[in-house]
Amino acid sequence: MVLLTMTAGAVHALAKAEQLAPDEYAKLQQPDGPPLAEAKLGNPISHGQLIDLSKLLKKHAARLSSDTESVKRSEDTPHLGEEEGEEKPEEPTPITLNALLRNSTVYIAPPPPKKEPTPEYKALMARLRADEEARVYNRMLNPDPLAKTETFSQRFPNAATPFSLSTPYDQVDEDDLSYEEVHRQIILIINVLVSIVACAVFIWVAARHWSVPKRLGLSMGGSGVVAIAEVVVYSGYVRNIAEAKKKEKKKPEIKKIVQSWVIDGIENKEASSASGSNDKLDDGIRYRKGKHR
Repeated sequence: MVLLTMTAGAVHALAKAEQLAPDEYAKLQQPDGPPLAEAKLGNPISHGQLIDLSKLLKKHAARLSSDTESVKRSEDTPHLGEEEGEEKPEEPTPITLNALLRNSTVYIAPPPPKKEPTPEYKALMARLRADEEARVYNRMLNPDPLAKTETFSQRFPNAATPFSLSTPYDQVDEDDLSYEEVHRQIILIINVLVSIVACAVFIWVAARHWSVPKRLGLSMGGSGVVAIAEVVVYSGYVRNIAEAKKKEKKKPEIKKIVQSWVIDGIENKEASSASGSNDKLDDGIRYRKGKHR
């Protein structure tokens, strides 16, 4: 059921219908519809009630027009002791459904009132507030000297990690973010496409003495084989690069002091601390040159 808001014309029409035919007006009140007893501006009214109201007013249109003419005659006759413009002329009663629906909007019921809390709930909340205030007051008067300052991570263990700490700088793969890597991948895709197209064109030209379906199938098959070969070769290359990086990271790193200087304020003495035994280490161990001052 669609509920609409009563306009001034609808309120006036309801009042006129009640005056003209009280019995038929009582039938406008539907069991599942909004009440029409106290009609005023903004009250709800259903679309079906407006249709029935329009039919009722059209049925008694003759009486309604006669009443309107009598009102006009009474307004035209002069009255002693009354000034002109003291009373406003009565507005015409809307009869058609279009006139009744004019300036009407969809009725939105007001929100239900908030449920009043029970006395038990109020007493419980008052007791909890009093206990919390007493606990805070006692903690302020008698602080625990052994209590440690609570950190943010201890207070909120499920909080999100800050952005600055989410991804350490050492764990960021610079190769994936570099422009050279993107450029290399684009060039690789272009090379693969050129190889496939060139192979297809070569097979098409080489099989020019065959029929068109055979040439087409042969060229498409050859280009497909080339594409599969390119993918296999590139996959193997990427796998080998990844394995090489893993092996390189697994190698232990040994730092070695090549030279050192001792500064005593008067003269500089240069000493070499290279050891002959360290030169015979395995080739798989990486060395880093460093300076110590």
